[in-house]
Amino acid sequence: MITTDVSPERVEMRAYGTVTLADCKAFEEVSNYRVLFNRPIDLLFDLRSMTGYSLDVAIEEWRYVRAHPSDFRKVALLTDDQFVTWGAWFSQFFTEADIRIFETERAARHWLDGDSLLEEDIIVH
Repeated sequence: MITTDVSPERVEMRAYGTVTLADCKAFEEVSNYRVLFNRPIDLLFDLRSMTGYSLDVAIEEWRYVRAHPSDFRKVALLTDDQFVTWGAWFSQFFTEADIRIFETERAARHWLDGDSLLEEDIIVH
């Protein structure tokens, strides 16, 4: 299951449990609509409560990133999952977005808002 919050220049998604293909499509619909009016936009993904996803979700994510190479400015990922981190690193080859991994929501929001990061908010690579 996912939830989304939308502001003029940002889409935020929080994942809970297992992410399904329907969840991906719902997120894509929301972000595609926002991109129509304010391109490029920022994204915040909170994946700390995600317990898994299927292969079709991974394929859809890869397809989506490739279809939107210049639609996103900054992408902040909240996760401690090594596979998700590796996937984000790989996605950087197909997008102009600056993708960063964070341990805390505060650090992610500081970076997205263009604020300087505090010492304890140093980004995890």
